[in-house]
Amino acid sequence: MAKDFLLEIGIEEMPARFLGPALTQLKELTAKTLQEKRIPYTDIQTYGTPRRLVLFIKDLAEDQAALEKEVKGPAKKAAYDVDGNPTKAILGFTRSQGVSLEDLVVRSIGQVEYLYAIKREEGRPTAQVLSEICPDLITGLHFPKPMRWGQLELRFARPIRWLLALYGDDTVPFQLANLTSDRLTYGHRFLTSGELTVANPGDYFSKIRAAYVLIDPAERKQIIWQQVQELAAMEGGVVEKDEDLLDEITNIIEWPTALCGTFDQDYLKLPGAVLVTPMREHQRYFPVISNEGKLLNKFIAVRNGTDAYIEIVTAGNEKVLRARLADAAFFFGEDLKQPLADKVNGLKKVVFLEGLGSMADKVDRIGALADHLAEALGGNEIQREIIQRGALLAKADLVTNMVYEFPELQGEMGREYAQRNGESPEVAEAIFEHYLPRFAGDILPETLSGSVLSLADKMDTIVGCFAIGIQPTGSQDPYALRRQALGICHILIEGKIHLSLQELIQWSYQGYQEAVELKYDLAQVTVEIEEFFKQRLKGILSDRGLSYDTVDAVLAVGFDDIADVVDRGLVVASFRELPAFDALMTAFNRANNLAKHATPTLVQEVHLEHPAEQELSNLLQNLENEIKPLLAQKDYAAVLQKIATIQKPLDTFFESVMVMVENEAVKINRLALLRKLVDLSMSVADFSKIVVESK
Repeated sequence: MAKDFLLEIGIEEMPARFLGPALTQLKELTAKTLQEKRIPYTDIQTYGTPRRLVLFIKDLAEDQAALEKEVKGPAKKAAYDVDGNPTKAILGFTRSQGVSLEDLVVRSIGQVEYLYAIKREEGRPTAQVLSEICPDLITGLHFPKPMRWGQLELRFARPIRWLLALYGDDTVPFQLANLTSDRLTYGHRFLTSGELTVANPGDYFSKIRAAYVLIDPAERKQIIWQQVQELAAMEGGVVEKDEDLLDEITNIIEWPTALCGTFDQDYLKLPGAVLVTPMREHQRYFPVISNEGKLLNKFIAVRNGTDAYIEIVTAGNEKVLRARLADAAFFFGEDLKQPLADKVNGLKKVVFLEGLGSMADKVDRIGALADHLAEALGGNEIQREIIQRGALLAKADLVTNMVYEFPELQGEMGREYAQRNGESPEVAEAIFEHYLPRFAGDILPETLSGSVLSLADKMDTIVGCFAIGIQPTGSQDPYALRRQALGICHILIEGKIHLSLQELIQWSYQGYQEAVELKYDLAQVTVEIEEFFKQRLKGILSDRGLSYDTVDAVLAVGFDDIADVVDRGLVVASFRELPAFDALMTAFNRANNLAKHATPTLVQEVHLEHPAEQELSNLLQNLENEIKPLLAQKDYAAVLQKIATIQKPLDTFFESVMVMVENEAVKINRLALLRKLVDLSMSVADFSKIVVESK
């Protein structure tokens, strides 16, 4: 009879960001282990709070399934001698497998008969297997920063304090480090005291809830968001949903109760970001805004407990926030005493990266690189002046009091101070936008100046790091170079900005050459960064639904123009759904199979002997003339449609002539003809990479 199984790992409070991945790992590892151990079940669920990870398996069978396997032995003809006596080979095989000659069966593989040993392994009781696998399920979990405690060698997210393991009504006994599993658990740290004895998995769920612990993160999240919305509505406002903040709060509490606090109305004179950042980033509060979108002097916090003495807790939160906002108001006032432009000098004392100069040096490099980009993109004189002014002031807010205290406000405070100092709106916006995108899914720069400065800033960092040998390795990326490369790609793609990646790298490298000593030369840096971007592009194209072979095909013919790669990839993916795709692939493959033998040479009219090859040559020349303007317009769909029309003339060519003839000049000319067709196709993608499923 199947029974439910429950495992609870009781720990010290773990960081919020550890919980979700740990529960996912635990579920996947359990499913894999049970499959390997041949133990059927109905369902696996994982739950968790900052103090516990819970595994619940529904209807876990009482015994492993029996295992029957066949082990291949020697060929039948090698198993017996001419007199029919077993040979050493077959006797050794039966001995090693623990079976008798009578237990062997014959199986044919092709024309040869082999002897097989049939081995049956009876299933063991599940309770016994669980005792063995529970320690592995726990130690199999991985965390970004595991820790050890005491004299133990065990590493985990935080110290493990108790282990509960129940299979039906019975305890599953096992040991881990200095702990022995039992049927004891603990409720909310502050709302209960003492241990709870659990009879079975069903009893656990009722008792743990009664002890003020909501173990289901999804339920906690739903309750928190409902409470927050209701409180905001009672105060005449709304709360914008912030998934990251909501997830973090969900993962740091066990019993949520929302509360609403207020702060002095005078603080609303400060910029919104100055108020929201301390609330959200430092205190984990939800800012409340009016139905018109204006910030109110109210916030909503979530307490880890009941509503008992809620007014005292509210007053305490208000006091903490009051101090934060008083600091912010002071810093803001002090920063405004000096224009943003006067702070640029202070960047000389701020190190960018060891070996890559100061922030002032970076500002100079950004300005020079941005000028190259502005020229390449056809920026007019006014736009280039805005870009240069923005480059000069882009990093100035790093030496302000406000950004020193609240680093999350870099860019936002630069824009705010620039506006208050009388800088043009375009310059102020460029200062803010040059940090975009700051994270996955963030907004992108909307202005030319913001896009140019963002590209320059990010490429400068990437090139500098690669040039001194601190590029990302494995999961390590301390300078967020992957994020910055993705930012560059998305700006180019969404903005349809066509720039040369090689030129970007070269211009950035030149900015360093004059001031610092680099470890690697331009050629090596270029190769490594191109490969780095290629990997980012693979991910971007895959995320857009392109198959792996389409991705390989478009990248194979070049990715120097990143925006162009995506255009070509989307066109090829769409073209694969059209009837003309079969014609294109037939023509390409027939030509490419022979064109591999071609030497670089032009088609010579004098060697076109047959009318079929003369016709193909004329058609290819016309096709080339028609395709050139289409390529200039980047109308790749039209290019592929044109190439697909060559299939029938190509078929006629192959039916009429033999390419690999003895006449060397004629052979070379015919191969050149086929090479020409392949090269035209290669202007979009390398179709030899496309995997065509047989129909």
